[in-house]
Amino acid sequence: MKSMVPLGLIVATFALTSSRCFDSAKVFRVKPQNEKQVNFLKYLASIKQLDFWHPDSAPHIVTQMQVDFHVSAHQSRSVQTLMEQNEIQYEILLHNLQEEIEKQFDGKRNFTSRHSYTKYNDWDKIAAWTARIAKIYPKLVSRIQIGNTFEKQPMYLLKVGKKSGRKKAIFMDCGIHAREWISPAFCQWFVKQAASTYGKDKIMTHLLDSLNFYVLPVFNIDGYVWSWTQDRMWRKNRSKNSSTNCTGTDLNRNFAAAWGTTGFISDDPCDETYYGPAPESEDETKAVATFIRNHLSSIKAYLNIHAYSQMLLFPYGYTFHKAPNHDELTEVAKAAMEALSSLYSTKYEYGASATLIYPTSGSSVDWAYDQGIKYSFVFELRDKGRYGFLLPESKIKSTCKETMLAVKSIANYILSYAS
Repeated sequence: MKSMVPLGLIVATFALTSSRCFDSAKVFRVKPQNEKQVNFLKYLASIKQLDFWHPDSAPHIVTQMQVDFHVSAHQSRSVQTLMEQNEIQYEILLHNLQEEIEKQFDGKRNFTSRHSYTKYNDWDKIAAWTARIAKIYPKLVSRIQIGNTFEKQPMYLLKVGKKSGRKKAIFMDCGIHAREWISPAFCQWFVKQAASTYGKDKIMTHLLDSLNFYVLPVFNIDGYVWSWTQDRMWRKNRSKNSSTNCTGTDLNRNFAAAWGTTGFISDDPCDETYYGPAPESEDETKAVATFIRNHLSSIKAYLNIHAYSQMLLFPYGYTFHKAPNHDELTEVAKAAMEALSSLYSTKYEYGASATLIYPTSGSSVDWAYDQGIKYSFVFELRDKGRYGFLLPESKIKSTCKETMLAVKSIANYILSYAS
């Protein structure tokens, strides 16, 4: 009798072997001490291919900022030499990026079709899970298709809450940047924990009786698929740009919030932070914005989940001016971070994004705030850079458990005080 190899294993193995390889690529960390060093790093980015992890582009670099960037194997030696010649002190966070990519799966990359809350799941598993979780908890979870991606993948939103009358709502999306895998992992964790603890956990039961959560498990589906099959470090979506062969738009620069006007945004389609040809030019952005606009009367909070750097940010990003309810947002963020740190003592910073990190425009959180959603936040989940975008699967559970406490803290505040 011939042995049969499951089709899923063949497909997954092919995807792994055909994808971009990062053998001996390195991730560096530097902290420029003065303007001369800042200018050198910007110059270095202009002559070498640096993939910035933090901040997301060279123009954002300022003195005393922690700067993480990935360099290919064939350029890493010359980059090190140039930094040494210019007296730039550096640390090598990751010596072999490909090894770290494989380690992210804790040495056991799972090619089966089974979904897991403590492993990273590809889009096919997540899509099937959205249908299954709604079927398992029909009185608490329903699935809504809010649109399609550029590559015509259905965008599934999960509505979580007890079905009863008009209620306040919280919109939460994950995975707007493809390579930030811990983000979709949290959205899946949240839905499962919310539904499975209803009737057991008093706080969650009260929240689901009184609130609806609209949860978009993966915002940037096309990019997420690409990060699994072709390029683990992919960030943007996969839309085609008419004037160039470069692919994709940064969906978190594509919203109509001072679009293309503030901060170090890019009109170059080849850049990681390309903002697109027009606000809401992207199918994904348009789908989310349309859904939120159609539900503005009920949506009182917006949560945008990212990684990494352990921060809780709020508007504004496109100006240094304080939001009208800045003090209140600060207090809500402080309480959320205290709740988060109570479990494992994980430390987060919090504040207005332009001030705490750097100014930028076209972000979803600023757009949501300007639409009247006065409790709009960005989570930057673990870690602080040891693993960066490659947080191991062994860290998923603890990251999600502590983040759950922060989200519940914000939700409780919305329930009590949002009008």
